[in-house]
Amino acid sequence: MNKNEMEDELRPEYDLQSLQVRKLGHGRKRFCDTVRLEPDVIATFPSAEAVNEALRYLIEVAKHSSSLTQRSSELR
Repeated sequence: MNKNEMEDELRPEYDLQSLQVRKLGHGRKRFCDTVRLEPDVIATFPSAEAVNEALRYLIEVAKHSSSLTQRSSELR
């Protein structure tokens, strides 16, 4: 099959000119940072920024809680 035959088989609604090839390296890593949220979680937060803010707060609470647990264990 030559190039002309392949082009003839494509439907007109397929715009191959606008396709972008995903690059390797740093840009590829960004692609993997996507997290799928369940519908109930989506309904709770109005925006992605609100989700990030809540998660950052939870991280800080977990760090603080962990340090408190370590100190109380050392006192026993």
